[in-house]
Amino acid sequence: MIQKLDFYYDVGSPHTYFAWKALQGVSKRTGLDVVMHPVLIGGIFKTTGNQPPWQAFGNVPHKIKYMLLEIERFIKDHNLVDFSFNSAFPVNTLLAMRAAIAAQEAGTHDDIYPAVFKAIWEDDKDISQPDILVQVLNEAGLDGATLIAATQTPEVKQALMDATQACVDRGAFGLPTFFLGDEMYFGKDRVWQIEQALQTA
Repeated sequence: MIQKLDFYYDVGSPHTYFAWKALQGVSKRTGLDVVMHPVLIGGIFKTTGNQPPWQAFGNVPHKIKYMLLEIERFIKDHNLVDFSFNSAFPVNTLLAMRAAIAAQEAGTHDDIYPAVFKAIWEDDKDISQPDILVQVLNEAGLDGATLIAATQTPEVKQALMDATQACVDRGAFGLPTFFLGDEMYFGKDRVWQIEQALQTA
């Protein structure tokens, strides 16, 4: 039986990008069905009282240095040769995540998040700029202008807030967060545990 993994994501998180790329290999090896759920990481932090690592540990230089080393190891282990740290980090992803919600409604969600992940973490684009985001979406074969227009509707705004709250209600406090059945996993470093769980199920 093919198992399903709920993957809660925000395209502005480099760790979420890493996990998304690494899980592609897991899916090929195990047949895992990864279901992507757009949420807003800032909303999760605000609701749970959490902070992004660069903020929480900004005054602990050894911690930051080790985090960077760990990122380098993960990139090497998973051969993520296309990764490039975004020069606009931390990128405001509110518009992009609303667009992902709008794409869900339009039936094009599976096309939007790979394009935006690539734009941020491989092509060094600042997708917080509406014109750049529209261009990225158009190049992915989507109707960028229509999706961006939809981000301003009350329905899409509320849907993103509701999706984010639903993620928190399941126990999330940051991203990437995954659920294999009722089992929660947090962070890119749990990808191997997810694969292990699939192999021993």
